[in-house]
Amino acid sequence: MIGKLTGILSDKNPPQVLVDCNGVGYEVQVPMSTFYNLPETGARVSLLTQFVVREDAQILYGFENAGEREAFRQLIKISGVGPRTALSVLSGMSVGELAQAITLQEAGRLVKVPGIGKKTAERLLLELKGKLGPDIGISANISSDAQVDILQALLALGYNDKEAAAALKALPADVGVSEGIKLALRALGK
Repeated sequence: MIGKLTGILSDKNPPQVLVDCNGVGYEVQVPMSTFYNLPETGARVSLLTQFVVREDAQILYGFENAGEREAFRQLIKISGVGPRTALSVLSGMSVGELAQAITLQEAGRLVKVPGIGKKTAERLLLELKGKLGPDIGISANISSDAQVDILQALLALGYNDKEAAAALKALPADVGVSEGIKLALRALGK
C-alpha cells in the first residue's frame, strides 16, 4: 500500500520517527540499523516502507534499503514472529549477519538478540534457509556479477550455501564465470 516515504524528518524517538510528507506526518517504526543512519531532524529523508494492518493497529515500518525490507518481510511470514520481533532481529544484527547465520545454521547468533529464544531461533533457521542465505548473506563477499553467476551455478549443481560460499571466498576477485566455476569445482573436489 505505502511503499516509500520521502519528506522531512520531523522527530526521532527510537525506534519511531516522524516523517513530514507535504504537511502529513507519518509515524514510522524503524530498526536501529536504519535509525543510526538517519540524518538530523529537519533534513530530507527517504524510507522504504512496509504497512502492517492488525486487528488493533495499523503500523508503518521503515527501512533504509531494500535488503532490510525484504528480510523484514521474510521474518514476519514465519509463524510466531511478528513485526516487533522482526524489528528486534534487524536491530540486533545486520541483514548480512542474519543471512550468514542462516546460511551457516548458527542459532547461537540469533539467541543473542533480545526476544529470541532457542526455539524461535531454530524456527528462523529452518524457515529462512535458502530465502536469505545466498542472495544476501554471501553478498558481502561478492564483488562482481561474475561471482553471482558462479555462486548460482554452484548452488544449481547441488552444493549447499556453506560449501558454495567457501569456494567463492577462495577465488580471485577478477575471475571470469567459466574459469571461476572450474576453479570452484576443483576446490570443492578436494
